[in-house]
Amino acid sequence: MLKKVLIEIENSKNGLNLNELSHKLNLDRSALNGMIEFWVQKGRLVDDDAEEAISCSSSCGSSCSSDDGLGCSFVMEMPKTYSLRKSDKTL
Repeated sequence: MLKKVLIEIENSKNGLNLNELSHKLNLDRSALNGMIEFWVQKGRLVDDDAEEAISCSSSCGSSCSSDDGLGCSFVMEMPKTYSLRKSDKTL
């Protein structure tokens, strides 16, 4: 099943919604999250949120209550995204 998850992600052209992928593969969302994290740890997928983290202080300056963005009114939580590691992408 781990390989099926990776194949579905590799074959996606426009990205995947995790709810749709869990439905398509008949997997519980939490199980799918675990499988995706497995591929992140193995280096086949990249957690885009970790790669492109933006600190609140650089986004909205002194109006934030903390540097982690939790108190910033200008930071919106976006859906978690993953992508293939560049060396794994086919041309």
